[in-house]
Amino acid sequence: MTLHFAKIVTVAKSPRHKFHKPTVDQITLLTGLGVEGDAHMGVTVKHRSRVAADPTQPNLRQIHIIQSELFDELRDKGFEIKAGDMGENVTTRGMDLLGLPRGTLLHIGDEAIVEVTGLRNPCSQIDDFQKGLLKAVLGRDAEGGLVRKAGIMGIVIQGGVVKADDEVEGDIATRTSP
Repeated sequence: MTLHFAKIVTVAKSPRHKFHKPTVDQITLLTGLGVEGDAHMGVTVKHRSRVAADPTQPNLRQIHIIQSELFDELRDKGFEIKAGDMGENVTTRGMDLLGLPRGTLLHIGDEAIVEVTGLRNPCSQIDDFQKGLLKAVLGRDAEGGLVRKAGIMGIVIQGGVVKADDEVEGDIATRTSP
């Protein structure tokens, strides 16, 4: 089942574990690894808290994708957020990323394919960046369930170069991550 299209607004990466990532002209996604030159690239988990718990876990967070519509919402609440500020590798516009189920395949640009592994679970570091931001990226649905708005995480199924203005197409997949 094909979903709708989105456009990439910006791409970002950082070789160091920092909260924000500088934007760049393009990034290269490497099959099974993530974003070339990014601190979170690798087969096994790279997020420090998860490494401390078990460094042999598979890296289901090779790439972080966020919707620029969140920046609009946050701006309306008094926050000033720009692309890369929340540690994302890819910023999109036009697709309901948060509504994508696990296993969705995102075809990005001419070659790259990313499998959605879940929503990003923002941590308290986000409040170190801007006070009150954690609460602003978390919400509650009609039943009182937690809603995480800080984008999605994924693994690279097929590599390729990704840059601003590339299209993103989502397909509900039959493949499921480990």
